[in-house]
Amino acid sequence: MSGPLSGIRVLDLTAVYLGPYSTQVLGDMGADVIKIEPPSGDTTRAIGPKKHPGMAGVFLNVNRNKRSVALDLQQEEGREAFLELAKTADVMVNNMRPQALKKLRLAYEDVKAVNPEIVYCSAYGYGKDGPYASRPAYDDMIQGASGLAALQGQFSKGDPSYFPTVIADKTAGLTFLYAILLGLIHKLRTGKGQEVDVPMFETMAAYAMVEHLYGHAFEPPMGGTGYPRLLSSSRKPYKTKDGFIGILPYTDRHWLKFFDVAGIAELKEDPRFCDLAARTEHIDELYQKLAEVAVTKTTDEWLTLLRKAEIPCTEINSIDDLMHDPHLEKVGFFAMMDHPTEGMVRYTNQPVQMSETPSAITKHAPCLGQNSIEVMKEVGVTDDQIQALVQKGVLIQP
Repeated sequence: MSGPLSGIRVLDLTAVYLGPYSTQVLGDMGADVIKIEPPSGDTTRAIGPKKHPGMAGVFLNVNRNKRSVALDLQQEEGREAFLELAKTADVMVNNMRPQALKKLRLAYEDVKAVNPEIVYCSAYGYGKDGPYASRPAYDDMIQGASGLAALQGQFSKGDPSYFPTVIADKTAGLTFLYAILLGLIHKLRTGKGQEVDVPMFETMAAYAMVEHLYGHAFEPPMGGTGYPRLLSSSRKPYKTKDGFIGILPYTDRHWLKFFDVAGIAELKEDPRFCDLAARTEHIDELYQKLAEVAVTKTTDEWLTLLRKAEIPCTEINSIDDLMHDPHLEKVGFFAMMDHPTEGMVRYTNQPVQMSETPSAITKHAPCLGQNSIEVMKEVGVTDDQIQALVQKGVLIQP
């Protein structure tokens, strides 16, 4: 492994999307990620099309560059085997509720007792010191609690709705990733481990408030919450003669050029649209004007005119379009690889590029327990001990 995290060992007790997305990046960047799964496996092994049980498409991409150890942590022998692994790890990550970890006797103090230098990272639904700490957390629930679902309804002037992507899981997952790396930097500088907590609710509330805190950035407030431009129901892909287009004049220069290109030069003198503050105040009227003029040309005609004028614009791609996007093809966004059990599979390459320590896909997503035996041997568990664990159903191999 040539990535910047080569030589770092990560014990990954995460499941579904939030944690596995984070640890996928750690693996892409060279870390030895050991995925600790229950005997039933990560639930995403069953989501979506599959050629073999436990190897569904959703699971494959987000669990590449990992090794799988299937271990029953609810049995005492499983807990003891895990602690043997923890002695050799730099980082442990999990997205279990604090109560579950305490019941397993794998809370921070338990793991720290065998490895004081470990960076122990937990992703929770809600901060463990707050009144919501015991609530179960799934992406939809966090979208609802954090204000995102209500913002969708406010924007559409309809009912609250969820984003059609696991935005809370993935955003909190990226926050989890940088939190893990911050803890790791401290460890490498000082030799000291620590406990790192990432609550989804607080993460997504902070995410929503970046721009939507708005008038409440002041006390007393100077206006309401919510950034008007983003909440305008007229902010959307605009209908053209033959399809849709994304158009976003943003600066004063963009708008002046757009008024000329669109044949509505008289709006250059309209005080409602003369600068950013005025446009923000009258954003609905401005976007309605844009919608009215967009339908007068085809998508290709607009793209040609706007790109020549250096005004931000784009075609509106579907997810299917991305599979054959010429830019993504040129940069090698998708990787086709021959999986030893699943045949040809498609991965998304790591978008972050590093000149000296490049990322790489060196391991396919593993079958459940594929690496149980080899990993246990690496940490000094004897063959007899391994066989005893296997016979008792504590350690699972394919």
